[in-house]
Amino acid sequence: MDIGDALRLIHPIVAIVYVLPLIGIVTNYAFQTRQRRLKAEAKEKTKIPPTVGLEHVRAGRWLAGSVVGLALLGMIHPIFKTIIAANVWGENPFQVIFIVLMFAATIAALVFLYWARKPLWRGVFATLTGVGLIVLGAQDGVFRRGYEWYISHYYYGMAAALLMILSLAILPDIYRSKAWRRVHICLNIIALLFFIGQGITGTRDLLDIPPGWQENYIFQCDFVNKTCS
Repeated sequence: MDIGDALRLIHPIVAIVYVLPLIGIVTNYAFQTRQRRLKAEAKEKTKIPPTVGLEHVRAGRWLAGSVVGLALLGMIHPIFKTIIAANVWGENPFQVIFIVLMFAATIAALVFLYWARKPLWRGVFATLTGVGLIVLGAQDGVFRRGYEWYISHYYYGMAAALLMILSLAILPDIYRSKAWRRVHICLNIIALLFFIGQGITGTRDLLDIPPGWQENYIFQCDFVNKTCS
């Protein structure tokens, strides 16, 4: 394994060691928060502590940023590997500068989204963060598995990240409106399904990605028809 293979493994390592356990924690807090609310509405006693809702929000905010960060992390290596291999800096330095600025702008927009309080600014920074992810995901080198988009690790991950951004943007509104609370619940149930899909498709893609020294041979194969000449 060379350094390129090691860098490629950072994304799945962070996903398995940090993000996936955090998804479990947030899901558990969400279930307890929902159960406590239902008990309170029915005026029944419960052993679930009143702090569970706050813990759910805290962990959920960490999860949203972590998912977006993980998506960016997964795109850094293939994008810059392609830039180096194709000598993009020598032929089109503006494109490299644009990509670097897009990474910086997306991260900055996410940070400002955490700080924003007014609905207008939350909407603006959520939109900028989402657009940044989509633009970066469209760059050369990112494997999108377009011929099987319906079971694509990239598209599942992008959908989950966008849902996390939206959930973060509407978070203050769920305390003022039951409608927004239902939207929040629906969005995160859908996101959870995408996370499950991420676990399946990510494991598959790890089997598909060859070590660096095998790439010149393996990538000559026809992945659509599953044949090699």
